[in-house]
Amino acid sequence: MPPLPDRDRMVDEQLVPRGIRDPRILDTFRKVPRHAFVPEEQQTSAYEDRPLPIGFDQTISQPYMTAWMTELLDVREGDRVLEIGTGSGYQTAVLAELGARVTTLERHAAIANRARELLHELGYRRIDFEVTDGTCGFPDRAPFDRILVTAGGPSVPPCLVEQLAEDGRLVIPVGGSERQELLTLRKTPERVVRETHGRCSFVPLIGRHGWPPPERD
Repeated sequence: MPPLPDRDRMVDEQLVPRGIRDPRILDTFRKVPRHAFVPEEQQTSAYEDRPLPIGFDQTISQPYMTAWMTELLDVREGDRVLEIGTGSGYQTAVLAELGARVTTLERHAAIANRARELLHELGYRRIDFEVTDGTCGFPDRAPFDRILVTAGGPSVPPCLVEQLAEDGRLVIPVGGSERQELLTLRKTPERVVRETHGRCSFVPLIGRHGWPPPERD
C-alpha cells in the first residue's frame, strides 16, 4: 500500500503549484487514500498526475482536476451536495470529508455498488447512493446547495439548475464528447451567473439530458 508521503507529494507537487490554496481541500487530499479507489494493478500509479481507468470505460480524474472542481464548488460543512457520476467514489469521499451531505448518482449499478462498499469500509456514512440517470438530477431531495457533474455534457441540463437552492452553485464540464470547458453556475434571486474556467477533458455525460449511450452499453 502506498505510504502517506505519496499523498503529501501529490499535494505539494501537483496541487499547490497550480494554485489550489484552500487548506481544507489540501488537508483532505492528504487524508483520502486515492490508491484505494483504483484497481489493484493501477495502485502504484494512484498518485501520478493523470487520470486512470477504473473499468466500464470510466476513469478516476487527475488529482488536480478533482481538487480544482472541488475548490470551484466551494463546499461548506453541512451543504447538501448532489454528485452526478459516482465513478470510483474518490470525489464522493472528498466531498464527504469536507462535511457535505452527499447524494451521488451513477447509471452503472456495478460501479455504484463497488463505490458504496468501499466508502462504507473507509467509514463514510453521510452518503446516499442512487442508480439512476444523473442528467435528470434527483428532485426528491432537491434543492441542493451544490451540484457537481463529473462527466462532460453537450449543454447544462436545465433540471440541474432548477434543483439548485438559492445561492447554490453548479460545476460542470460542457462541450464536445472529448474536450469541454469547465463552467460554474451560481443561482441568485435575480438570475443565474455563469463563468468559464478553462479547458478540460472528461468522459461523456450519458443520459436524457446528455449524450446518447453507446450501442454496446
